[in-house]
Amino acid sequence: MKQTKWIVSIILLLSMGLLFACNSNSDKDTGETSNSDLENLNETGMPIVEEEISFNIFAPSNPDNTDWNEILIWDEYKDMTHIDVDWQQIPNESLDEKRNLALGGADLPDAFYAAQFSSMDLLKHGEQGVFIELNDLIDEYAPNLTKLMEENPEIRKAITFPNGKIYSFPGVGDPDFLSMHIGARPWFNEEWLDELDMSLPETTDEFYEYLQAVKENDLNGNGEDDEIPYGGSDIDGLIRWLRGSFGLAKQNNELIDLDPEDKDLRFIPTSDAYKEMLEYINKLYEEELISQNITSINDEQFHADGAEGLYGSTVWFDPAETFGEAGAAFTGGTALEGPHGDRSFSRGDLAGRLDGLVITSEANNPEALVRWMDFFYSDEGAKFQYMGIENETFVETSDGEYEYVDDITDSPNGLTVDQEIRKRLAWVGILPPGLMKQEYFSGSESSENSLEATEKLEPYLSEEIWPDFLYTEEENKVLLSTGVDIEKFVEEARDKFIVGDKPFSEWDDYVETLEKLGLEEYMDIQKEAYERYQDN
Repeated sequence: MKQTKWIVSIILLLSMGLLFACNSNSDKDTGETSNSDLENLNETGMPIVEEEISFNIFAPSNPDNTDWNEILIWDEYKDMTHIDVDWQQIPNESLDEKRNLALGGADLPDAFYAAQFSSMDLLKHGEQGVFIELNDLIDEYAPNLTKLMEENPEIRKAITFPNGKIYSFPGVGDPDFLSMHIGARPWFNEEWLDELDMSLPETTDEFYEYLQAVKENDLNGNGEDDEIPYGGSDIDGLIRWLRGSFGLAKQNNELIDLDPEDKDLRFIPTSDAYKEMLEYINKLYEEELISQNITSINDEQFHADGAEGLYGSTVWFDPAETFGEAGAAFTGGTALEGPHGDRSFSRGDLAGRLDGLVITSEANNPEALVRWMDFFYSDEGAKFQYMGIENETFVETSDGEYEYVDDITDSPNGLTVDQEIRKRLAWVGILPPGLMKQEYFSGSESSENSLEATEKLEPYLSEEIWPDFLYTEEENKVLLSTGVDIEKFVEEARDKFIVGDKPFSEWDDYVETLEKLGLEEYMDIQKEAYERYQDN
């Protein structure tokens, strides 16, 4: 009996010891912040913390494999914040493997930065507790992002999962930066328009007439029939431009939209309007008004044909920056009015990147890390991210614009502008989380040509834009099986209809096949996701 009491006593003491040990480590295990950590935190202004702290953050390497632990922007930000980041950079070719190892092993980083997580990954690891919920932290410690979401509710809708939780900081485009949200846009060879005495096409019929005229005339004057009336890097760009001419995809979703007749959710690829659009594009293809390798062309061939001045029209970014000297002949096009009076062009959503920064349960000071990230949603932070430090990486001109210094734009080492930027800043090739503003971004979307082209499209931009919907775990399972089969079949059939390998007499069989693949279940999921999106 005495022996039993001793055993019980020992067990109780051991249990208390284990409980004490667990409690003493609970901050680390749950990602919670201790009182001493919060006392070190400044709720506003810089530095973010009084005594220096550190985080280790997993991130992809940029194309030059520049070491972020040694570049200007992160050194400067460390001095500003008193937060030292140990960047664990991974080359893109091994990013998926290393990221999965980090998630499943003992070396979980404090955060992942631009690590290419899918929305399914974010939900899965968020519900498992690997990624922490950010709702309350954003409300309390991220005033810049909170303000953006209050002014633009679609941002919050885009990053809130079906369970009501936010697990990531997004990449956000300034709502006023329309050129960025439009992306690739239509362009016409203005010199050829002038030579043909034609105006910029305003309707699908006028576009057809222009393409015919390009094909029938030796506009480049080389005596060869080598002009390409329309050429693109793929068929997707042409479809994205023309779909608004047939009353499709006003919400910028390739597969679902609101039927203009009854406002119900519609599967675009089985609609009569979609069929009519494909018939129009097939007509262009059959008459060789479209590049005949449009469904298989690679980027190298596309750029080579553009540089040779073979294109009469295209959908792309600024040709002057893409095709070299030949690109100077192009002017921006507009949305085309279709056969039934439809005329629109859809822009992208404001939250362009969902997985910008996720904080893991390993982070001891999530409040500080949230403040560290939130700076980049301010005007000052956007300038810092994309331009750097005044008089070191950029200067302000007399008319109030911002330009990189000569050592970047005219490299003494013979490097490109992007290569010189990557030696100092971290945004090129990464699409980082934070706010992107037109006045601080030096990509082709900010070129004079692109901004002028945007003005032509602006009157026809759709008002309601959907981000990619977010789904539950069960819905994702269906979308990864049935959904993938449906979307693959739609794309393959689309290309066959366009190039004539599948006659339109087989349209009913095409629709029937989609129904057999599970279209009804697929649409039920989309309707649920759409309703949640509206309720967010």
